[in-house]
Amino acid sequence: MTLPGKVPPRLLRHPLGLMGFGFGSGLVPVAPGTAGTLAAVPLYLLLQDLPLGGYLAVVALLFLVGVPACSHAARRLGVHDHPAIVWDEIVGYLVTMISAPPGVVWMVAGFMLFRFFDILKPWPIRWCDRRVQGGFGIMLDDLLAGVFSAGLLQISSRWFA
Repeated sequence: MTLPGKVPPRLLRHPLGLMGFGFGSGLVPVAPGTAGTLAAVPLYLLLQDLPLGGYLAVVALLFLVGVPACSHAARRLGVHDHPAIVWDEIVGYLVTMISAPPGVVWMVAGFMLFRFFDILKPWPIRWCDRRVQGGFGIMLDDLLAGVFSAGLLQISSRWFA
């Protein structure tokens, strides 16, 4: 098993590998999932002003491209959901931020909620994580964590925004 930070650099030369490892953010030796989520923040800042339909289309496209990217990275490493594969965290955070109120406070709240659900994996997230294999399985549990997080972020914004 290849450990985080020990991913052969040649895997980053392939476009799917580069994506799967979150443009290198998943290679940090500590908390690669958190680093991958942090890598999503600049992307969110670029997308946040899109109309809702455009934002959803981009996120859907990133999810669909993420399936083969994560599958490629996992296959090359020989590990189903290696910690260095963080494209799923990037997309999960973008899902969390769908229709989020503007501002740093909401970006941080979305970040914290997403990390909470991604780490804790309540049902049905944990069920999917354990039973759905391949690139789709890698992406699916983070998509669900993003949906849970987005729901709580929307409820919170009704009370506090």
